[in-house]
Amino acid sequence: MTVLPDDGLELAGEFSDVPHEQWQRLVAGVLRKSGKDVEGAEAEEALSTALEDGLRTRPLYTARDSAPEPGLPGFAPFVRGGRAEGNTLGGWDVRQRHTVTDGGPVLTDLENGVTSLWLGVGGSGIPVPELGRVLDGVHLDLAPVVLDAGPDTEPAARELLRLYEERGVAPDRARGNLGADPLGQEARSGQRGDFAPAAGLALLCAEEYPGLRALTVDALPYHEAGGSAAQELGCSLATAVAYLRELTGAGLSVEQACAQLEFRYAATADQFLTIAKLRAARRLWARVAEACGAPRAGAQLQHVVTSPVMMTRRDPWVNMLRSTIATLAAGAGGADAVTVLPFDHALGLPDAFARRIARNTSTILIEESHLARVIDPAGGSWYVERLTDELAHAGWEFFQRIERLGGQAAALRSGDLERDLAETWQARAGLLAKRREPITGVSEFPFLAEKPVVRASAPEPRSGGLPRVRRDEAYEALRARSDAHLAATGSRPRVFLAALGPAAAHTARLTFASNLFQAGGIEPVTDGTFEESGAAEAVLCSSDALYAEQAEAAVRDLKAAGARHVFLAGRPGEYPGVDAYVFAGCDAVAVLSATLDRMGVVS
Repeated sequence: MTVLPDDGLELAGEFSDVPHEQWQRLVAGVLRKSGKDVEGAEAEEALSTALEDGLRTRPLYTARDSAPEPGLPGFAPFVRGGRAEGNTLGGWDVRQRHTVTDGGPVLTDLENGVTSLWLGVGGSGIPVPELGRVLDGVHLDLAPVVLDAGPDTEPAARELLRLYEERGVAPDRARGNLGADPLGQEARSGQRGDFAPAAGLALLCAEEYPGLRALTVDALPYHEAGGSAAQELGCSLATAVAYLRELTGAGLSVEQACAQLEFRYAATADQFLTIAKLRAARRLWARVAEACGAPRAGAQLQHVVTSPVMMTRRDPWVNMLRSTIATLAAGAGGADAVTVLPFDHALGLPDAFARRIARNTSTILIEESHLARVIDPAGGSWYVERLTDELAHAGWEFFQRIERLGGQAAALRSGDLERDLAETWQARAGLLAKRREPITGVSEFPFLAEKPVVRASAPEPRSGGLPRVRRDEAYEALRARSDAHLAATGSRPRVFLAALGPAAAHTARLTFASNLFQAGGIEPVTDGTFEESGAAEAVLCSSDALYAEQAEAAVRDLKAAGARHVFLAGRPGEYPGVDAYVFAGCDAVAVLSATLDRMGVVS
């Protein structure tokens, strides 16, 4: 039904309402031309995209795709934001991470747009006694400080509180988070932590430091172990509920305990999934607070970090684009604080240029794109509202699974959680290997001649617990083999691309094969003859019609010239002499690994 605007102008007045079934019939007609004979809902399903957690993105969303009322910003269930004003008063908190003692980059960041600091303290990060030196020149009453100190949380927190007192910062002016996260630390290191110090810090903050929170509910360990969005949500809920139990047992009220928690999530380049995840996270935490008898305390404080899993080591400049999309999604999703990891994060310590680009990513989105001026800009979209609802249900189900296992600590210690995460990652790794989930600059459009980006080594992250995965890890291993071969022999392994027929017939598959083999560090050669190429293997590239006419003879000629293995770029068929086929959807990692093995490139 068409609703007339106030001025009476009926823009759609000349068009009749189109039934959903009519649209499905049109879709079925188009699909029939491509060889798919489906009707009705099956036609629509054929255009759907599978996501993790059993979710699917459909090609069309309408008013029929209902979702629960999201409420208003600042009011339960807080789907549209934890504060009524959102981030409209100045944008989100631009939070930058630092892990070394040099205080120069800290001041540079704060002087150029960063509004809070996230410090990796203890272990191989900033030594606790050096915290004061790192914060020299920082106005601690203006710049919130968030600690990430793992097993050194208590001494690091005490040192920060001492600095507040020493520098005349009144307790009610201190802002930030002391970073206690015993279960997150256990997930990272595999070592059980004692909750008593965290409870003591929470009691102290509740009594004396109203602007400080004591605990972080960090979902990054589960994201970095390969977990899905729903698993990230479920783990964060289970962790937060465990902390609520401990804090109320230590003497805090539910409201006071909720006020001591800050939640940390990952933002990926899947913008809609990230937006929906942050909205679903607030809804789920509001439900927990309501069940605990404190519905007004259910506004979740969110710190969002651009995903380390998506960062690549090859062609790292593309990481700027990934991070921009992730930051946009975090801002649109209502994050309170956002950390943009520098584009060279996976390579070591970021340089000044990388830090500048990282902080300016948020600045541009806030100041030039005005993203923060609208509260919950994705709200009301049928797709986003439906995805938020579906993801909330999936996250709640995983949370319930963890609770049935005995809670977050029990799930970690039994290995059940690690197995769940590993199963999810295995499925995703299959998509990456088949390039169904492409990685620009790595599995798609790689550039073998790129000059390596070299950075100083970063402090080693805590390890011993859940694994840390990266999207590029399988291809990175292949490229490392090629690099070692280049260093040892002076040349990369090569494959000859034999083009049959005119450019119109072979260009598409020649380009496909070139990208495929470069993803494994194998240099494609297209000029000259096979004998001149220096290659031991070859790939036929042309159209199906020319394959039928010329493939058999071409394979025979290549093998007579010395080719030990001949691929054909295209779907598997019956072509005499062809040893293997490469095509869209083939297991690229398996093909490339086997090829390097045959070429004698050591692993």
